[in-house]
Amino acid sequence: MKIAIIGTGNLGYSIAIGILAQKSFKVENLYVTKRNTTSLNSLGKLPNVRVSTDNKKAVKNSDVIILAVQPNQLQPVLEEIKSVINKQKHTIISVATGRKIYEIEAVLGTDTSIIRSMPNTAISVGQSMTCLSSNKKGEENIELAKIIFNSLGTTLCIEEKLMQSATVICASGIAFWMRLIRATAQGAVQLGFHANEAQELAVQTCLGAASLLIQSENHPEQEIDKVTTPSGCTIAGLNEMEHQGLSSSIIKGLVTSFEKINQI
Repeated sequence: MKIAIIGTGNLGYSIAIGILAQKSFKVENLYVTKRNTTSLNSLGKLPNVRVSTDNKKAVKNSDVIILAVQPNQLQPVLEEIKSVINKQKHTIISVATGRKIYEIEAVLGTDTSIIRSMPNTAISVGQSMTCLSSNKKGEENIELAKIIFNSLGTTLCIEEKLMQSATVICASGIAFWMRLIRATAQGAVQLGFHANEAQELAVQTCLGAASLLIQSENHPEQEIDKVTTPSGCTIAGLNEMEHQGLSSSIIKGLVTSFEKINQI
């Protein structure tokens, strides 16, 4: 498989690292492009990786084109590469936040295979939650996108109208979960642990909670019931968190983020 990542910023870089680390499919060539390639020098030293400022060259030498540019850069980049897009050969995967499929079709045509993807930065460690949607032509290659992104975490195919919501839950969600972990670690320090110990406790407990839900397929409340004994410390802590607005604050934060993304 020949892949090009156009616009290798933070997310594009994470995708590149994830692709290079996977073992489920062979990457013959990986092109990574950026206007200033200094930050990509380490990638350029790896086998089969080509670092370039030439987007057209990268497209010509690839089958799958991952557009990881900023939203306001998508239109000019599409205009730049449209002359070298082969509608029979290329699959276009856009991870540009908030940019809809019809906007890409307006430049490349409805007969181009276009897939909209929203991964998160955990893709660099193979743990992304990636949502996918496509145009009619892209349905033919959605399995290819799933192969790529399933090797980098988990995928879910959704209707495009839900993609903004998915961005909030999955992409922005990484930051939200980081803040919750940090708060837990801060509490652990207040309860007597050193900072490094506190972070290890918070991170592993978060991982354990998620793993329990994935493997058991239980609702969170079923797992909560297992550790809340009558008049115990767990239910006391949970109730105080709810009195202080834990759940409502998280929901309000998600809704605020959603309202903001719809203004972009």
